[in-house]
Amino acid sequence: MNKNNNQRNVRLALLLGLFSTMGPFTIDMYLPAFPEIVEHFGSTASFVQFSLTACLLGLGLGQLVMGSLSDVHGRRIPLLISMAVYVVSSLACAFSPNIWMLIAFRFIQGFAASAGIVISRAIARDLYSGSELTKFFSLLLLVSNLGPLAAPVAGSGVLSFTTWVGVFIALALLGTYLLIMTKWRLRETLPTDRRSPSNFAHQLRSYGTLLRDRQFLGYMLAQGIMIAGVFAYVSGTPFIYQNIYGVSPTVFALLFGSNGISLIIGSQLVGRMSHRISEHAFLLFGLWLALIASAAVLVVAFVQGPLFTLVIPLFLFVGAIGITSTAAFPLAMESQAKNAGSAAALLGVIPFVLGAVVAPLVGIAGENTAVPLGVIILLASTTALLAYFLLIRSNHYSPSEAHSGR
Repeated sequence: MNKNNNQRNVRLALLLGLFSTMGPFTIDMYLPAFPEIVEHFGSTASFVQFSLTACLLGLGLGQLVMGSLSDVHGRRIPLLISMAVYVVSSLACAFSPNIWMLIAFRFIQGFAASAGIVISRAIARDLYSGSELTKFFSLLLLVSNLGPLAAPVAGSGVLSFTTWVGVFIALALLGTYLLIMTKWRLRETLPTDRRSPSNFAHQLRSYGTLLRDRQFLGYMLAQGIMIAGVFAYVSGTPFIYQNIYGVSPTVFALLFGSNGISLIIGSQLVGRMSHRISEHAFLLFGLWLALIASAAVLVVAFVQGPLFTLVIPLFLFVGAIGITSTAAFPLAMESQAKNAGSAAALLGVIPFVLGAVVAPLVGIAGENTAVPLGVIILLASTTALLAYFLLIRSNHYSPSEAHSGR
């Protein structure tokens, strides 16, 4: 029976993980094409980075809407509609006549992709709790974290035989596949008697209740601010690696994608050791690791060190995200069974909204310096650590609670 359960868990994690990869694929797959898009539209690096900002805003705000809708209407219907919109918006991006239309369609594309992220996490909470949720979430992240590893490599592969337009056509094909999977493979996990009332005021009260919960707020900010730092890395490294260090799009894709390995290592470390080491301990360790790694990045940026001295601390910084995300999510979701969609939405919206703010700031000093990237990720690490101590650590935990991660 355990073997059958494990097989079902793996199949479900694979399916939900595919939906979670919509975020990294939508964000990362076109990164190697940034310089080409600048040239195609006769634009600037900051304008192209603003298309990333628009996508991040869509991903963030969309999660608030899709999380609430999935609490009211169930998980499948919002996901079906969103996948259809994703396909259309991806094709619209591919044939945008100017940079402004690309920016607008990227917002819509991100909004639609948000459903895959937030609803897949809500489904996990529908089915699991406690340490089982932590283990399943780490398995889910094992699949979804392949996205940052595969997306830029896939984008570079597409660019090897076509233009940036082909990247968005490929994303439309991905959306089509997930639309079919939603229709034929995904069962409803939220029974009618557990759904929220179709009432806007009720949804606002749900969000208000969550935001007044100091523990939930602390986990949300600690996780969200850290992931926002990653978006600074996502926005800045295409220009830093290719313009400053002169690497090719293929080498960039390999360097960028290698950090998917660090995400996987971090998330799996928490998932496999959660029965021996508390999620709280992992969360604090990840926050300190991010602080140290980001400080090293800033030092390397100031002295303009060689490429490997930048790649190593960035690898550790992204690995710290894998640790903090895997530890913080189940801790935040544990007491939110009745508002799983709304809670997952809030946990998802903060990283994307903050990421949308910081993404264009990385290029504010031009395309030939990595200093803004170092400053931003160091500020993110410091702020996330402060959120932990002020909102989480300040509240009392008994030794048994701390050990169990509850």
